[in-house]
Amino acid sequence: MIDVSEAAAVVNNGGVIAYPTEAVWGLGCDPWNPEAVHRILALKQRPVDKGVILIGATPAQFAPLLAPLSPEQKALLDASWPGPHTWLIPDPEGWVPDWVRGQFDTVAVRVSAHPVVAALCQAAGHPIVSTSANLAGQAPLLTAEAVQAQFGTMLDVVVQGATGGQKTPSKIQDLRSGKLVRQGA
Repeated sequence: MIDVSEAAAVVNNGGVIAYPTEAVWGLGCDPWNPEAVHRILALKQRPVDKGVILIGATPAQFAPLLAPLSPEQKALLDASWPGPHTWLIPDPEGWVPDWVRGQFDTVAVRVSAHPVVAALCQAAGHPIVSTSANLAGQAPLLTAEAVQAQFGTMLDVVVQGATGGQKTPSKIQDLRSGKLVRQGA
């Protein structure tokens, strides 16, 4: 296991990492690197059309997505971030690539309060992919040891740290409609 600055360098060089989040371990990479994203999808056996979440250290890391939002929409984000609340945000300008968005015209975005995640995204200088460390359809992994056992040498790095102790993954909510997509913390 290595620290966040080393892990950020791996991400920025096209690598795939595992890291602790608020509730579960996640797999991450540079969202603008198609090979890295497709590698995660292959590891998880997850179809590209489902999309993946982007996680960041601050709202500023998502500035191109947030700029066109209404003051009311921005207030909803501000009230829930940083924290375990993922929002589906419209991406009309295509700032986020299709291999991240999947079949959707929105992007799943979260600003995390988890210290490891925040430091990792800060050190990388941009948001990273955040998808649960597990095979599609199976329970998310809760420890670094379980991640090592499941993925082992298929990962470039496992970051030091522990999950934030939440019992459920983040809430996912559509920013346009307010519809709750996944109940969470």
